[in-house]
Amino acid sequence: MKTKLWAVSLVVLCTLFTSSAQILYKKGAEKLGLNLISIITNWNLIFGIVLYVMGAVLLIVAFRGGDVTVLYPIITTSFVWVTLGSMYFFGETISFLRWIGVFLIIVGIIVINLGSEDKKISEFTEAI
Repeated sequence: MKTKLWAVSLVVLCTLFTSSAQILYKKGAEKLGLNLISIITNWNLIFGIVLYVMGAVLLIVAFRGGDVTVLYPIITTSFVWVTLGSMYFFGETISFLRWIGVFLIIVGIIVINLGSEDKKISEFTEAI
């Protein structure tokens, strides 16, 4: 199955939603009390849960438009978004090795997608 651009776009949007949810979880955890009222009135946690659910729905829909072996590795971009969000929202310092890891994630996604193109080419030539 040829992976469609709309499916890739939905997975990227999914990663933005779930990464934002993780940032909201961290913000919510800073204000979290260990009682029911504190949990159900913690808007950061509630909105984070909503974003996570929306991300899951987007991922399920995206799987209809392509190969899971092409789409699912894009989920790893969540590490990139969370790294950037942690710097911006929490002032976290990102080490050089972590930046290398972010770079390797991006390279890995590119390599996986190039590998899927080779598969399509070989399937096409075998069909002829």
